[in-house]
Parts: sequence; C-alpha cells; structure tokens
Amino acid sequence: MKKYKLSHFISLVFALVFLATAIAGSVMLASTPAKNSSLNASAEVYSSAKAMTVMEAGSKRVLYSKNNQQKLPMASTTKIMTAITAIENAKDFDTRFEISPKAVGVSGTSIYLRKGETLSLRELLYGLMLVSGNDASVAIGEHVGGNVKNFIDLMNKTALKIGAKNSHFDNTHGLDSPTHYTTAYDLALITSYALANPIFKEIVSTKNIRIESGEGKTRYLKNKNRLLNSFTGCNGVKTGFTDDAGRCLVSSAERNGMTLVSVVLNCGPMFEECSSLMERGFSEYKLFDLAYDYQLPKTIKVENGREEEVEIYTKGHYFYPLRDDELNKINYKYNLTSSIEAPLKADTEIGEVEIYIDKDLHFSEKIFTMKGVRGNTIWHKLKDMLSNW
Repeated sequence: MKKYKLSHFISLVFALVFLATAIAGSVMLASTPAKNSSLNASAEVYSSAKAMTVMEAGSKRVLYSKNNQQKLPMASTTKIMTAITAIENAKDFDTRFEISPKAVGVSGTSIYLRKGETLSLRELLYGLMLVSGNDASVAIGEHVGGNVKNFIDLMNKTALKIGAKNSHFDNTHGLDSPTHYTTAYDLALITSYALANPIFKEIVSTKNIRIESGEGKTRYLKNKNRLLNSFTGCNGVKTGFTDDAGRCLVSSAERNGMTLVSVVLNCGPMFEECSSLMERGFSEYKLFDLAYDYQLPKTIKVENGREEEVEIYTKGHYFYPLRDDELNKINYKYNLTSSIEAPLKADTEIGEVEIYIDKDLHFSEKIFTMKGVRGNTIWHKLKDMLSNW
C-alpha cells in the first residue's frame, strides 16, 4: 500500500466532506461510536429534530444520531413501553374483561371506552398502538398490573432490563410530566427489543382493524403512522404529540433482512425526516453475517485416521451492519491447531474463531468437525473387527 503525506490525507478528507455535503445536505463532523466497537457511526446527519437516533435493530448499532442521550419528553411513543410490558406480563390476550371507571374519560386521544363494556387485552393493544388510546393504556395497566401504579413499576423495571438506563415512566400514555422522559437512544433500544416480540410486531404493522366489544360496539381503527403506506418495508411503530414533547415518531422498516429503527423527538416534519434517515441507512449500510462470511479453513488435517482430513464448520451467526468502507476493518482470529488426532466423533469441538472489528472483540464461536473419523492404528482396526462380530 502506498504511503501518503499527512497534508495529502487531510486534503482528501476535506474534499470528500465537501462532496458529501453538496450531495446530501449539511453534515456535521462529530461521530457516535457504535456500541461495543471502536467503529465510528456515520457522520452525524442534519436533522431538525431536537434528538434523533437511527439504530439497526438486531445488533443495536447506532448508525446516525443527534443529542441521542438527552432526556426529553416523548409523548405517546411511551406506549411502546406500555405495549411490550403488557405483552410480556400477560397470560391471556383474548378473554374479555370489564372496563373500569378509571379507564373512562382519560384526557387526550381516546378509543372512547365506556364503563362496564368488555374488551380483550389484544383488542385494547390495537386501540393503544394504532390510534393511541390513552384510555386503552389505563385499562391495560389496570388489567395487567392489578392497578396502574403496579404496572408503571413494571414498565420501569422492563426499561432497566432492556438497558434503557436514562428513561423514567410516570404514566402509561405519555401525557407530560416533569419526571416522565426518555432519550432517543433509549427509545430506539426499547423499540428494537419490542420488535423481536411477534405479537408486538404484528400489532404495530397493522394498518387497519375492526374490533368489537362484548356488547356489540364496533370500532374501526386506522393506524396513525402514515409511513406504513408510503415507505417501502415500513412495519411500525408509533406517533406521539404533546405541547412539551412536540411531534415525535418512532418508525421501523425492514429490507433485505435488515431492520432499522428511526427515532425523532420534537421534530416538525417527523414523517419526512424518519423516511429520509431510514432511506439513507438502507443505502449506506448492508447486513453481513460475519460468522458466515469469514474464510474458515474448509478442512483440518487428521493424524492416525482412516481419512487424512475432515471438514470443519461453525454453527452460529453474527449479523452486523457495515458500510462498504468498513469491510476491511474486520479481523478473524482462529484458535485452531494444525491437526487433530483420530478417532473423533462428528461435532467434536476442536477450536474457536473470534471476530474483531478494529481491535474490539464482537463475537466468538466454536469450531466443530463435520463428521467422525475412525482411527487407523492396528488397535483401532482390531476394535472395529471385534465390534462387528
């Protein structure tokens, strides 16, 4: 590789930045490290949001960010936590139960619950996530937690379990409160976690649904997330607005096996910006199975075997989003001897491969033999003869 003077390198960097700015708009030079990696995320992109994060859902790698650790109100995007907490702590989703007076007439958006009518938890979850029913959130909290206070405690415990350490929930719906807050990073983390749940994923990707109470009242619910109809691959998640929080949106989309979660807090053009951010993410990043793409030797030499070598393989997968210019930062370390001794069984563990991105260990996986190999000594042959008698 040719060596260049520092001045030439600096000139090249500034030329690239200028070109990117001319094409894609204003780009700031600050960068955000990917979780557990010395890889830097892409340069921070322009956003009118007060805080923003784009995260790849599987690896939790942050692709783009702005003020993503700033504690802010999040309006009805709160209901992402309400929904996943209810789903994880409920035992029955389809048996109808009676709506209590406390869930009737809750201020803000509503599905207009009536005292004494009966609905199932599943139906209330649709009312919660599609049309943002504040009354549905209270009914869910009472039913799953025994009372709303207990349920909010469950929400905060679930947030800590997920790793959302800079979030605190005072209510189930997201109405403004001084100590009800999250960060763009935490909200992306919570959403990535929730999308791994099939019930949650099915609900937030639903565009329209009709639900009926036990008393025959029919409700037609239409999802407020208009990206479900306009952005290719969109599969969720939740809108929100209050005076303090401004317009908030958490959106998600999947293309070619990669799911991106985009969070914008206090963002006027929230649909447009989430769409633009995810489109950029899909164009700049691809999902690689680093535990499949590495150059593992196909075979290993066998000593004293009836075959001179045996095929080897690994079982695990490690999917990680990378830009094209990051591929040369992947390194593999093989803890593997040059040969193994026969006899050996199929799936015998013989070593380990470690995957590094720059100098950081991201993944390790055991190496196994594909099949067994019999020994080739006189003793092994004699044992085989005796076993066949």
